[in-house]
Amino acid sequence: MRVIFLRVADHEPGIAVVTRDDGVTYHFHGGPVSVALPHDIVHFAVEDELGIADGIWGAIAGGVVFSSMTHVSGRRPPHAAERSAELIRTYRDCLQRAELIGGVAERVAAGRLDVPGLPEAFASQVDGGLGAEAVLRAARRLRAEAKRWARCPVGGQVAFDWPAHRRMRIDVARRSVHRDPASRSRRARAARAARAR
Repeated sequence: MRVIFLRVADHEPGIAVVTRDDGVTYHFHGGPVSVALPHDIVHFAVEDELGIADGIWGAIAGGVVFSSMTHVSGRRPPHAAERSAELIRTYRDCLQRAELIGGVAERVAAGRLDVPGLPEAFASQVDGGLGAEAVLRAARRLRAEAKRWARCPVGGQVAFDWPAHRRMRIDVARRSVHRDPASRSRRARAARAARAR
């Protein structure tokens, strides 16, 4: 998935052009832009650096369409809205965890959170074995991306690629649990009719 963040004038609403691997393109609308690293790049950099597949950007790569996204081009797959809603429902806790991890890494990068006190504060809210070293690695990446963004002139762009293997998925067993009961009964009637012939 290709993500291009456009450097608009300060205080204008931010925008990213997201082209998923299936060729569908969206505009992803963000908050007001300034020389500071945009919130959506913070999440992209942290999730990419830590290999998080079930965060914001793994969700978008997997087919989630957030309310801040507008379809631009490309043929959306059948049942795209239902798939998006199902992914959000299935991974809600993971998405909230990704928000928390991004916020912690952002505070560390800005020097607003001291790393020696990090393990207790972080581990109390985030599971999954992320420790101080991972957060420090993400903070270093954020500082590098902040410099890159600060050098980008108005009218310029900063591009990223999200790897295809790191996207949200719904396994078949989980999908069958959420399937519409009416469609199950239609399939059963069709199977009975086929056997009766």
